[in-house]
Amino acid sequence: MTSDKGAIRVLIVDDSAAVRQTITELLTGEPGIEVMATASDPFVAASRIQHEVPDVIILDIEMPRMDGLTFLRKIMAQRPIPVVVCSSLTEEGSETGADALAAGAVDVITKPRVGTRQFLLESRAMVCDAVRAAAQARLRQRPVHSPAAAARPKLNADVMLPPPGAAGAMARTTERVVCIGASTGGTESLREVLEALPASAPGVVVVQHMPERFTATFARRLDSLCEVEVKEATDGDTVLPGRVLIAPGNRHMLLRRSGARYYVEVKDGPLVSRHRPSVNVLFRSAAHCAGKNAIGIIMTGMGDDGASGLLEMKNEGALTIAQDEESCIVFGMPKKAIELGAATKVMPLGGLAGEIQRVRHW
Repeated sequence: MTSDKGAIRVLIVDDSAAVRQTITELLTGEPGIEVMATASDPFVAASRIQHEVPDVIILDIEMPRMDGLTFLRKIMAQRPIPVVVCSSLTEEGSETGADALAAGAVDVITKPRVGTRQFLLESRAMVCDAVRAAAQARLRQRPVHSPAAAARPKLNADVMLPPPGAAGAMARTTERVVCIGASTGGTESLREVLEALPASAPGVVVVQHMPERFTATFARRLDSLCEVEVKEATDGDTVLPGRVLIAPGNRHMLLRRSGARYYVEVKDGPLVSRHRPSVNVLFRSAAHCAGKNAIGIIMTGMGDDGASGLLEMKNEGALTIAQDEESCIVFGMPKKAIELGAATKVMPLGGLAGEIQRVRHW
Protein backbone atom coordinates (compact mmCIF):
# COMPACT_ATOMS: atom_id res chain seq x y z
CA MET A 1 0.00 0.00 0.00
CA THR A 2 1.22 3.48 -0.78
CA SER A 3 2.50 5.58 2.08
CA ASP A 4 1.12 9.02 2.91
CA LYS A 5 3.89 10.90 4.68
CA GLY A 6 2.77 11.95 8.15
CA ALA A 7 -0.44 9.91 7.98
CA ILE A 8 -1.87 7.82 10.82
CA ARG A 9 -0.92 4.25 9.89
CA VAL A 10 -3.68 1.74 10.69
CA LEU A 11 -3.44 -2.04 11.07
CA ILE A 12 -6.80 -3.82 10.70
CA VAL A 13 -7.04 -7.19 12.48
CA ASP A 14 -10.18 -9.23 11.75
CA ASP A 15 -10.73 -12.83 10.67
CA SER A 16 -13.43 -11.78 8.17
CA ALA A 17 -12.06 -10.79 4.77
CA ALA A 18 -15.31 -8.92 4.06
CA VAL A 19 -14.95 -6.83 7.23
CA ARG A 20 -11.29 -6.10 6.51
CA GLN A 21 -12.27 -4.92 3.04
CA THR A 22 -15.19 -2.80 4.32
CA ILE A 23 -13.07 -1.00 6.94
CA THR A 24 -10.28 -0.51 4.41
CA GLU A 25 -12.75 1.08 1.98
CA LEU A 26 -14.14 3.34 4.71
CA LEU A 27 -10.64 4.59 5.56
CA THR A 28 -9.28 4.82 2.03
CA GLY A 29 -9.15 8.37 0.79
CA GLU A 30 -9.52 9.93 4.23
CA PRO A 31 -6.96 12.74 4.60
CA GLY A 32 -4.22 11.86 7.06
CA ILE A 33 -5.16 8.16 7.40
CA GLU A 34 -3.41 5.25 5.72
CA VAL A 35 -4.25 1.55 5.97
CA MET A 36 -0.78 0.15 6.66
CA ALA A 37 -1.85 -3.49 6.46
CA THR A 38 -4.56 -5.99 7.33
CA ALA A 39 -4.25 -9.25 9.27
CA SER A 40 -6.56 -12.24 9.57
CA ASP A 41 -5.63 -13.00 13.18
CA PRO A 42 -3.37 -11.79 16.02
CA PHE A 43 -0.47 -14.02 15.03
CA VAL A 44 -0.31 -12.49 11.56
CA ALA A 45 -0.67 -9.05 13.16
CA ALA A 46 2.15 -9.70 15.64
CA SER A 47 4.45 -10.76 12.81
CA ARG A 48 3.63 -7.58 10.90
CA ILE A 49 4.20 -5.37 13.97
CA GLN A 50 7.72 -6.80 14.32
CA HIS A 51 8.58 -5.19 10.98
CA GLU A 52 6.48 -2.02 11.15
CA VAL A 53 4.64 -0.54 14.13
CA PRO A 54 1.24 0.98 13.34
CA ASP A 55 -0.05 4.15 14.95
CA VAL A 56 -3.47 2.58 15.57
CA ILE A 57 -4.81 -0.99 15.55
CA ILE A 58 -8.45 -1.74 14.71
CA LEU A 59 -9.08 -5.07 16.44
CA ASP A 60 -11.88 -7.64 16.32
CA ILE A 61 -12.66 -9.60 19.49
CA GLU A 62 -13.78 -13.04 18.30
CA MET A 63 -11.04 -14.61 16.18
CA PRO A 64 -9.47 -18.06 15.78
CA ARG A 65 -6.15 -19.12 17.35
CA MET A 66 -6.13 -16.12 19.74
CA ASP A 67 -9.05 -13.93 20.74
CA GLY A 68 -8.74 -10.18 20.44
CA LEU A 69 -8.98 -9.53 24.17
CA THR A 70 -5.95 -11.73 24.86
CA PHE A 71 -4.04 -10.00 22.08
CA LEU A 72 -5.02 -6.60 23.46
CA ARG A 73 -3.67 -7.47 26.90
CA LYS A 74 -0.41 -8.67 25.37
CA ILE A 75 -0.05 -5.43 23.40
CA MET A 76 -0.67 -3.28 26.47
CA ALA A 77 1.79 -5.28 28.57
CA GLN A 78 4.58 -5.55 26.01
CA ARG A 79 4.33 -2.71 23.49
CA PRO A 80 1.42 -0.29 24.08
CA ILE A 81 -0.24 0.81 20.85
CA PRO A 82 -3.59 2.64 20.65
CA VAL A 83 -6.26 0.03 19.96
CA VAL A 84 -9.82 0.56 18.75
CA VAL A 85 -11.93 -2.55 19.32
CA CYS A 86 -14.40 -3.10 16.48
CA SER A 87 -17.20 -5.41 17.62
CA SER A 88 -20.65 -6.49 16.50
CA LEU A 89 -21.69 -5.75 20.10
CA THR A 90 -24.27 -8.41 20.71
CA GLU A 91 -25.56 -8.42 24.29
CA GLU A 92 -22.85 -10.92 25.20
CA GLY A 93 -20.20 -9.08 23.20
CA SER A 94 -20.94 -5.76 24.89
CA GLU A 95 -19.67 -7.21 28.19
CA THR A 96 -16.51 -8.16 26.34
CA GLY A 97 -16.29 -4.62 25.02
CA ALA A 98 -16.35 -3.31 28.59
CA ASP A 99 -13.53 -5.72 29.41
CA ALA A 100 -11.59 -4.37 26.41
CA LEU A 101 -11.83 -0.79 27.67
CA ALA A 102 -10.69 -1.91 31.10
CA ALA A 103 -7.76 -3.72 29.45
CA GLY A 104 -6.58 -0.55 27.73
CA ALA A 105 -8.54 -0.16 24.48
CA VAL A 106 -8.98 3.49 23.57
CA ASP A 107 -12.45 3.01 22.12
CA VAL A 108 -15.05 0.41 21.16
CA ILE A 109 -17.04 0.94 17.97
CA THR A 110 -19.79 -0.96 16.19
CA LYS A 111 -18.58 -3.14 13.36
CA PRO A 112 -19.67 -1.63 10.02
CA ARG A 113 -21.91 -3.76 7.89
CA VAL A 114 -23.43 -3.46 4.45
CA GLY A 115 -26.45 -1.19 4.68
CA THR A 116 -28.01 2.00 3.47
CA ARG A 117 -25.97 4.90 2.16
CA GLN A 118 -26.73 6.87 5.33
CA PHE A 119 -25.49 4.00 7.52
CA LEU A 120 -22.26 3.74 5.56
CA LEU A 121 -21.70 7.51 5.77
CA GLU A 122 -22.21 7.40 9.53
CA SER A 123 -19.91 4.37 9.78
CA ARG A 124 -17.19 6.23 7.90
CA ALA A 125 -17.41 9.17 10.30
CA MET A 126 -17.44 6.82 13.32
CA VAL A 127 -14.41 4.78 12.22
CA CYS A 128 -12.35 7.77 11.07
CA ASP A 129 -13.09 9.75 14.23
CA ALA A 130 -12.14 6.75 16.38
CA VAL A 131 -8.84 6.35 14.51
CA ARG A 132 -7.95 10.03 14.85
CA ALA A 133 -8.82 10.05 18.54
CA ALA A 134 -6.82 6.88 19.19
CA ALA A 135 -3.78 8.37 17.46
CA GLN A 136 -3.80 11.19 20.02
CA ALA A 137 -4.39 9.00 23.09
CA ARG A 138 -1.76 9.31 25.82
CA LEU A 139 -0.63 5.71 26.13
CA ARG A 140 3.09 6.42 25.87
CA GLN A 141 5.42 9.27 25.08
CA ARG A 142 5.69 9.33 21.32
CA PRO A 143 4.89 11.88 18.62
CA VAL A 144 1.43 11.52 17.18
CA HIS A 145 -0.14 13.03 14.12
CA SER A 146 -3.42 14.91 14.31
CA PRO A 147 -4.40 15.86 10.78
CA ALA A 148 -7.51 17.91 10.31
CA ALA A 149 -10.70 15.91 9.92
CA ALA A 150 -12.03 15.47 6.42
CA ALA A 151 -14.51 18.13 5.42
CA ARG A 152 -18.08 16.82 5.72
CA PRO A 153 -21.37 18.37 6.78
CA LYS A 154 -21.59 18.61 10.59
CA LEU A 155 -24.98 19.37 12.09
CA ASN A 156 -25.33 21.35 15.30
CA ALA A 157 -27.90 21.15 18.08
CA ASP A 158 -30.34 23.33 16.09
CA VAL A 159 -31.65 20.15 14.44
CA MET A 160 -32.86 18.89 17.84
CA LEU A 161 -33.99 22.08 19.65
CA PRO A 162 -33.64 25.85 19.25
CA PRO A 163 -31.02 27.92 21.09
CA PRO A 164 -31.94 28.98 24.65
CA GLY A 165 -33.84 32.24 24.94
CA ALA A 166 -32.33 35.44 26.25
CA ALA A 167 -34.71 35.51 29.24
CA GLY A 168 -32.98 32.58 30.96
CA ALA A 169 -34.22 29.13 31.86
CA MET A 170 -35.46 29.57 35.42
CA ALA A 171 -34.55 31.07 38.75
CA ARG A 172 -32.03 29.25 40.94
CA THR A 173 -33.61 26.73 43.31
CA THR A 174 -32.23 24.32 45.91
CA GLU A 175 -32.14 21.44 43.41
CA ARG A 176 -29.06 20.93 41.25
CA VAL A 177 -28.56 18.78 38.19
CA VAL A 178 -25.11 17.80 36.89
CA CYS A 179 -24.60 17.32 33.14
CA ILE A 180 -21.44 15.52 32.02
CA GLY A 181 -20.14 14.99 28.49
CA ALA A 182 -17.21 12.74 27.58
CA SER A 183 -15.77 10.78 24.67
CA THR A 184 -12.41 9.06 24.12
CA GLY A 185 -10.98 7.97 27.48
CA GLY A 186 -14.22 8.88 29.22
CA THR A 187 -15.27 5.44 30.41
CA GLU A 188 -12.52 5.08 33.01
CA SER A 189 -12.55 8.81 33.80
CA LEU A 190 -16.28 8.70 34.50
CA ARG A 191 -15.78 5.68 36.74
CA GLU A 192 -13.29 7.64 38.81
CA VAL A 193 -15.67 10.58 39.22
CA LEU A 194 -18.81 8.56 39.93
CA GLU A 195 -17.09 6.20 42.37
CA ALA A 196 -16.16 9.23 44.47
CA LEU A 197 -19.75 10.53 44.72
CA PRO A 198 -21.82 9.73 47.83
CA ALA A 199 -25.39 8.45 47.63
CA SER A 200 -26.57 11.97 48.53
CA ALA A 201 -24.98 13.52 45.42
CA PRO A 202 -27.15 15.62 43.10
CA GLY A 203 -28.73 13.95 40.09
CA VAL A 204 -26.36 13.40 37.17
CA VAL A 205 -27.05 12.99 33.45
CA VAL A 206 -24.24 11.75 31.21
CA VAL A 207 -23.52 11.59 27.50
CA GLN A 208 -20.57 9.31 26.84
CA HIS A 209 -19.93 8.64 23.15
CA MET A 210 -20.53 4.92 23.00
CA PRO A 211 -22.11 2.41 20.59
CA GLU A 212 -25.65 1.09 20.80
CA ARG A 213 -26.28 -1.72 23.35
CA PHE A 214 -22.95 -1.05 25.05
CA THR A 215 -24.19 1.67 27.39
CA ALA A 216 -26.46 -0.71 29.32
CA THR A 217 -23.50 -2.92 30.21
CA PHE A 218 -21.38 0.11 31.04
CA ALA A 219 -24.10 1.45 33.35
CA ARG A 220 -24.53 -1.90 35.13
CA ARG A 221 -20.79 -2.15 35.71
CA LEU A 222 -20.65 1.36 37.19
CA ASP A 223 -23.73 0.66 39.31
CA SER A 224 -21.92 -2.28 40.91
CA LEU A 225 -18.97 -0.03 41.81
CA CYS A 226 -20.64 3.18 42.95
CA GLU A 227 -22.69 4.37 45.92
CA VAL A 228 -24.93 6.29 43.52
CA GLU A 229 -27.41 4.39 41.36
CA VAL A 230 -26.24 4.22 37.74
CA LYS A 231 -28.56 3.17 34.92
CA GLU A 232 -28.96 3.50 31.18
CA ALA A 233 -31.56 6.20 30.65
CA THR A 234 -35.01 5.39 29.32
CA ASP A 235 -37.45 7.98 28.05
CA GLY A 236 -39.16 9.77 30.95
CA ASP A 237 -36.71 8.73 33.68
CA THR A 238 -36.71 11.19 36.59
CA VAL A 239 -33.43 12.86 37.56
CA LEU A 240 -33.06 12.26 41.30
CA PRO A 241 -30.38 12.85 43.94
CA GLY A 242 -28.13 9.81 44.07
CA ARG A 243 -29.04 8.70 40.53
CA VAL A 244 -26.90 8.81 37.38
CA LEU A 245 -28.58 8.45 33.98
CA ILE A 246 -26.39 7.53 31.00
CA ALA A 247 -27.64 8.26 27.47
CA PRO A 248 -28.17 5.05 25.50
CA GLY A 249 -25.89 4.54 22.52
CA ASN A 250 -27.29 5.80 19.20
CA ARG A 251 -30.01 7.90 20.93
CA HIS A 252 -29.95 11.56 21.89
CA MET A 253 -30.79 12.47 25.50
CA LEU A 254 -32.32 15.81 26.50
CA LEU A 255 -32.94 17.22 29.95
CA ARG A 256 -36.54 18.32 30.48
CA ARG A 257 -38.45 19.91 33.36
CA SER A 258 -42.06 19.66 34.56
CA GLY A 259 -42.56 22.02 37.48
CA ALA A 260 -39.75 21.24 39.92
CA ARG A 261 -39.17 17.77 38.43
CA TYR A 262 -36.33 17.11 36.03
CA TYR A 263 -36.57 14.15 33.69
CA VAL A 264 -34.90 12.99 30.48
CA GLU A 265 -36.23 12.60 26.98
CA VAL A 266 -34.54 9.90 24.90
CA LYS A 267 -35.15 10.25 21.19
CA ASP A 268 -33.87 9.54 17.70
CA GLY A 269 -32.42 12.22 15.45
CA PRO A 270 -29.57 12.96 13.07
CA LEU A 271 -25.94 13.00 14.11
CA VAL A 272 -25.18 16.26 15.91
CA SER A 273 -21.55 17.39 15.95
CA ARG A 274 -21.04 14.01 14.27
CA HIS A 275 -22.36 12.11 17.28
CA ARG A 276 -25.52 10.42 18.54
CA PRO A 277 -25.87 10.87 21.47
CA SER A 278 -24.42 14.36 21.33
CA VAL A 279 -23.09 16.30 24.29
CA ASN A 280 -24.18 19.55 22.63
CA VAL A 281 -27.79 18.35 22.56
CA LEU A 282 -27.73 17.50 26.28
CA PHE A 283 -25.99 20.74 27.24
CA ARG A 284 -28.33 22.91 25.17
CA SER A 285 -31.37 21.23 26.74
CA ALA A 286 -29.88 21.91 30.18
CA ALA A 287 -29.42 25.56 29.27
CA HIS A 288 -33.09 25.64 28.28
CA CYS A 289 -34.65 24.06 31.34
CA ALA A 290 -32.12 24.16 34.19
CA GLY A 291 -30.16 27.38 33.71
CA LYS A 292 -28.56 28.45 37.00
CA ASN A 293 -29.49 25.14 38.61
CA ALA A 294 -27.14 23.20 36.34
CA ILE A 295 -23.49 22.21 36.53
CA GLY A 296 -21.92 21.38 33.17
CA ILE A 297 -18.74 19.31 32.98
CA ILE A 298 -16.88 18.52 29.77
CA MET A 299 -14.30 15.75 29.96
CA THR A 300 -11.69 13.94 27.89
CA GLY A 301 -12.51 13.37 24.24
CA MET A 302 -11.67 14.04 20.61
CA GLY A 303 -13.31 16.82 18.62
CA ASP A 304 -15.54 19.67 19.71
CA ASP A 305 -18.85 18.10 20.74
CA GLY A 306 -20.12 19.83 23.87
CA ALA A 307 -18.08 23.03 23.60
CA SER A 308 -20.81 25.27 22.18
CA GLY A 309 -23.42 23.68 24.43
CA LEU A 310 -21.28 24.34 27.49
CA LEU A 311 -21.04 28.00 26.45
CA GLU A 312 -24.84 28.15 26.21
CA MET A 313 -25.08 26.69 29.73
CA LYS A 314 -22.62 29.29 31.01
CA ASN A 315 -24.56 32.09 29.35
CA GLU A 316 -27.70 30.90 31.19
CA GLY A 317 -25.92 31.08 34.55
CA ALA A 318 -24.73 27.48 35.01
CA LEU A 319 -21.40 26.61 36.60
CA THR A 320 -19.26 25.13 33.81
CA ILE A 321 -16.12 23.05 34.24
CA ALA A 322 -13.58 21.65 31.78
CA GLN A 323 -11.20 18.81 32.63
CA ASP A 324 -7.58 19.96 32.48
CA GLU A 325 -5.09 18.87 29.84
CA GLU A 326 -2.82 16.91 32.16
CA SER A 327 -5.55 14.49 33.29
CA CYS A 328 -7.22 14.04 29.86
CA ILE A 329 -6.59 11.00 27.67
CA VAL A 330 -7.38 13.22 24.67
CA PHE A 331 -7.47 16.98 25.27
CA GLY A 332 -9.88 17.83 22.47
CA MET A 333 -13.39 18.61 23.71
CA PRO A 334 -12.23 20.42 26.89
CA LYS A 335 -9.64 22.38 24.92
CA LYS A 336 -12.26 23.62 22.48
CA ALA A 337 -14.58 24.60 25.34
CA ILE A 338 -11.77 26.53 27.04
CA GLU A 339 -10.91 28.30 23.77
CA LEU A 340 -14.56 29.35 23.40
CA GLY A 341 -14.58 30.79 26.91
CA ALA A 342 -17.23 28.24 27.91
CA ALA A 343 -15.50 26.96 31.06
CA THR A 344 -15.87 28.85 34.33
CA LYS A 345 -13.25 26.54 35.84
CA VAL A 346 -10.56 24.18 34.54
CA MET A 347 -9.92 21.29 36.93
CA PRO A 348 -8.07 17.96 37.12
CA LEU A 349 -10.05 14.74 36.97
CA GLY A 350 -9.41 14.00 40.64
CA GLY A 351 -11.08 17.23 41.75
CA LEU A 352 -14.38 16.93 39.86
CA ALA A 353 -16.33 14.83 42.36
CA GLY A 354 -15.34 17.10 45.24
CA GLU A 355 -16.36 20.18 43.25
CA ILE A 356 -19.78 18.65 42.52
CA GLN A 357 -20.30 18.14 46.24
CA ARG A 358 -18.91 21.55 47.18
CA VAL A 359 -21.25 23.52 44.93
CA ARG A 360 -24.43 21.49 45.33
CA HIS A 361 -25.90 24.06 47.75
CA TRP A 362 -24.46 27.32 46.35
